[in-house]
Amino acid sequence: MSPTHLVITADGSHSLRDERTGETYHSIHGAVQESRHIFIERGLLCDPSDRLNVFEVGFGTGLNAYLSWIEAERRGMDICYTTVELYPVTSQDWDQLNFASAAGDRPDREQPDFTTDSLPGETVSFRRLHTSTWETFHQLSPHFSFRKLQTDFTTYTPDMQYDRIYFDAFSPEKQPELWRPERFETLARWCNPGAILTTYCAKGSVKEALRHAGFTIERLQGPPGKRHMLRARL
Repeated sequence: MSPTHLVITADGSHSLRDERTGETYHSIHGAVQESRHIFIERGLLCDPSDRLNVFEVGFGTGLNAYLSWIEAERRGMDICYTTVELYPVTSQDWDQLNFASAAGDRPDREQPDFTTDSLPGETVSFRRLHTSTWETFHQLSPHFSFRKLQTDFTTYTPDMQYDRIYFDAFSPEKQPELWRPERFETLARWCNPGAILTTYCAKGSVKEALRHAGFTIERLQGPPGKRHMLRARL
């Protein structure tokens, strides 16, 4: 039996509720709009760049990776994307998610790939993120290289430095071990100068941990349903 079940969020996009933690993978006020607001608009696209190494804490449903891939092809920006996930969702769960149609890039959810005028000649596939093998890089398209690792980021040893960090773990109340100050110190060591970390969590303890690790903190307006989010620059 799957430890998750489907949730329809306020913007019409799907999410999953994790029965182990009692939390949804995304905001109930809108999964796609939350991901775009926090990780794409305030993170990935914050400072224009032709090439970025991205590290994501919590692959989850794959939504952040999917939207990043779309932007890579749309903008001709080379992204090398690494993500970690200790408890992958099942194919039964991810196969029912409507992210492609909810993102406005494919009207027919039953077809796994889509091509749009905004991505001329290129195909981006949510399914390929989940069906690609673990533990190795895949060049999924001309501008998007992708690797997923089935591990906890606390045991991960990086083989590159990162320009963007998507910190999208479950909340500090549910996964306190992932939000400790030493975790952000570790992430800082993995980052290139000027790297940007974004997270939905704006708790004071998280801000202090990021500052202690050497980041400069900005508290920004959050997505619908959430007052604030954090952006941290190294």
